[in-house]
Amino acid sequence: MSEDDGVVATRGSAGWSLTRVLADECAAPVLLFVEGAAGEGKSHLLQELAGLPESADTPRRWWRCGAGGGPQDEAELIPALWLVDDVHRADGDELRRLRQMLDGLRPGSAAAVSYRPEELPVPGLPLGAPPMTYPSGMTVLRHRLVPWDEERVRRAVVQALGEGCSAEAVRRLYERTGGVPRVVVDVLAVLREQRPAFTGTAAEVEAAGTPVRLAELVLSRTCALPPGDRPVVWAAAVLDGPVGRDELIAVSGLGASTGTTALLRALESAALAELGEDRYGFAVPLAAPAVRASLPGPVRQDLHGRAAKILARRQPVPWAAVAAHHRAAGDSRRWINAVEKAAESAAAASRHQEAITLLERTLATPGLPPQVRARLAPLLARSAVTGLRSDQTVEVLAQIVQDASLPAAVRGELRLDLGLMLCNQMGRYPEGWRALETAAAELREVRPGLAARAMGALSSPFWPGSSIDVHREWLIKALAAADASGDDSMRTAVLANRIALATSCAEPDAWELVRRLPRKTTDPARAGQAARGLCNAADAAVWLGLHEWAADLLVEGRELSARSGAPYFEHNALGAQLLQEWWTGQWPGLAKRCEDFVAATADMPLIASDAYIVRGLLALAQGDWGEAVSWLSQRGTFGSEDLPVALAATAAGALVRLALARQETQAAARQARAAWSIVAGKGVWPWAAELAPWAVEALVRAGDGVTARAMVRDFAQGLGPGDAPAARAALIWSRAVLAETEAPARDGRDGLLRAAELYREAAAAYGELPRPYTQALTAEGAGRCVLAAYAEAGPGTVAEGEDTAASAEPAADCAPALAAVAELESCAQRFTDLGAVWDAARARALLRTRRPARKTRPPGRPSHADELSPREAEVAQLAVSGLTNREIAATLHLSPRTVEQHIARAMRKTGALSRRDLAHRLGGGPQTVRALSPTGNSRPVRKSEIC
Repeated sequence: MSEDDGVVATRGSAGWSLTRVLADECAAPVLLFVEGAAGEGKSHLLQELAGLPESADTPRRWWRCGAGGGPQDEAELIPALWLVDDVHRADGDELRRLRQMLDGLRPGSAAAVSYRPEELPVPGLPLGAPPMTYPSGMTVLRHRLVPWDEERVRRAVVQALGEGCSAEAVRRLYERTGGVPRVVVDVLAVLREQRPAFTGTAAEVEAAGTPVRLAELVLSRTCALPPGDRPVVWAAAVLDGPVGRDELIAVSGLGASTGTTALLRALESAALAELGEDRYGFAVPLAAPAVRASLPGPVRQDLHGRAAKILARRQPVPWAAVAAHHRAAGDSRRWINAVEKAAESAAAASRHQEAITLLERTLATPGLPPQVRARLAPLLARSAVTGLRSDQTVEVLAQIVQDASLPAAVRGELRLDLGLMLCNQMGRYPEGWRALETAAAELREVRPGLAARAMGALSSPFWPGSSIDVHREWLIKALAAADASGDDSMRTAVLANRIALATSCAEPDAWELVRRLPRKTTDPARAGQAARGLCNAADAAVWLGLHEWAADLLVEGRELSARSGAPYFEHNALGAQLLQEWWTGQWPGLAKRCEDFVAATADMPLIASDAYIVRGLLALAQGDWGEAVSWLSQRGTFGSEDLPVALAATAAGALVRLALARQETQAAARQARAAWSIVAGKGVWPWAAELAPWAVEALVRAGDGVTARAMVRDFAQGLGPGDAPAARAALIWSRAVLAETEAPARDGRDGLLRAAELYREAAAAYGELPRPYTQALTAEGAGRCVLAAYAEAGPGTVAEGEDTAASAEPAADCAPALAAVAELESCAQRFTDLGAVWDAARARALLRTRRPARKTRPPGRPSHADELSPREAEVAQLAVSGLTNREIAATLHLSPRTVEQHIARAMRKTGALSRRDLAHRLGGGPQTVRALSPTGNSRPVRKSEIC
């Protein structure tokens, strides 16, 4: 333990008394008893008390009981701080001398005496019997140490292993160690030294085993018992958790009277602990495996057999625990029966992850008979389709479906669920598509309802590959098969698929289909499919820009998913919620929410794809381009080419935009063509909304205006009459980009003013959704076009070492330009309010390019001799966010040399030694933009500066 949690708590109570008496030679002595179980930090606390700075001049006297030491004569009894450790180890003579020392404590002295209450020879009397008669003037206090809570365990994990440990792993460590500090530290040491290196999972925490200190302690306490009493400790180890007296004694095999006596002796020796009313077990759960491992096989098997029988009498029966005991007892038949009952019970209660874990472990057992696999595999597949963990399940099912001895109906059902997992949870779409096609054929005659489910899955348009026309064909087949099956749950499943296709394509009847979902059904199967339909509709509404409707559907979909035990659908809704927050401007804390979601789904990164994309979009807006590329590329966990089409198009649009900002025009054009071909091939045109404006700009700037115009034409034709407001706003934006980029070569000012009107129309459309970030981007475009239209002589060049460029010659009519300046100032402020560092800097830089260059400082302008100027702060902020000098120069319309000078001055003024150090001096990078970024326009703009 490196943090002084114990001493902080003690200072808040008894520690202050020690400090007070040690600072005053005339103060009455203080005796502080420090009580704590093994490993709770008593010795550490004494070390902390010894280091109290307020009493540095007071002599310290250490006394470790059982190891000699202590006062030998009266000469040692001078004012001092006595630190007496492990009083429970003291023999009679040592206790006599300790009592004598305490009885003779002089004024200005204090003593801290630590002990384990569970090992005291006389319970409750640390100084033995009879109770000591304390001097009348002595203050006697007791401080009881307690285990760490989960948050304190988490801090210890971060300190020892860094931030990579999952919340589940921390929780498991806390549960298994009981929060006992010494045990926590010992387990962390094991994890730190293990090879291969610790990756932060709960399974690794479980596999770390019992630390040596704890194992030796519990085994020594067990062996100290008479041999006839030890079975009660063995029974506690086999049951591995708090258990009642009667069950514990029954599993031990001892009679009631003998067992009760054995339990009392185990409690007296601290081999076992009382954990609650009529609940007994180990004070530290990790002690149980050490005791089990010490038992001979036949003894352990007999204990497990009795445990299975005893637990089977409980109501409700804990079938998973019963199964584990039967297996450990070597009873294979009863084990499989209990596993089947446990899986069915868990699935019926919507605890699908519990069923998945149990069935995966069981089916992975070598030598399992084929008939047993045929019974258990469908149970696994049904739970896995709506659960989260799929990697191991996929491998298990892929092996089982190869078994030719399986009945066709069983094999088809397994292949259906395998295909669903491959597509939805693993992202292995080509394999999943083939499995679903095969399953549809296998099930058509024997299980028409399941065949309809397979066909419905093939109608899902989300994944790359087949066109929307192919999906529509499969949907027609699925609807016919579902109606013919007479199975209401399959009809609901196909309805959910129909909703996914209709809402994604913004078909006129889409939302009427959503209203038909059986939200209030009591059938768990139908409820799960209705939850899927609601979550699919909510996701589509977010992409379409129907944000108010999306908000209601997200709440309803998540609630129904939770009630029906469908965590996969619930997590899909959580991902859509992150997209909703991004587009509607709910940015505070959004980066952290994305990172938390990614961490929570670390085993299945595809589920977190929405979070990866949103986190990348945030990084791009904040100017952290390196992080943006990493997040948009799924941080290498999943291939971007295998993402759902809408997400892939969004990521591609952001990467095209980044390449344009870096002036890598040809690379941007190549990315745009590749991404557009995927969207066009799919034919779900609302999904082009986040790609189209950037793709059009990239192609025009690369000299391929013909393809850019074709993109806009195809986008307009593909949208049709459906209600897709976000895509329609993006179409207007794309037309504005075309008008702006083609205006200089075609019709000059008139073209730019037409482009400005289109940008304003797009901004108004985005404002109605609302999407404040894209609204500000398009409003910025309008202001940019107006300024360019009225800059008849074009912008000037940047003077070396100066912040601004020369302005154009005055134009005849300045009112539109002045209005554009106000518009750009508003955009810069909106970007700043959102936290979009890069965009705010770009908008302010655009404003400055339309003002006269200044060779001398104007009257009244501060010199900023000792503090960062607004421009230096702006440049420094972009520098610490990760942009290169060249990228900053392109953003702010400066020369790279000027950027270099600004960064050098910022480092000199802040005392920073490097760019990384500069980030610390500024307060942490792009998240602090509101405090650090200047507005850049704090005074009114004069007409002469613009026209």
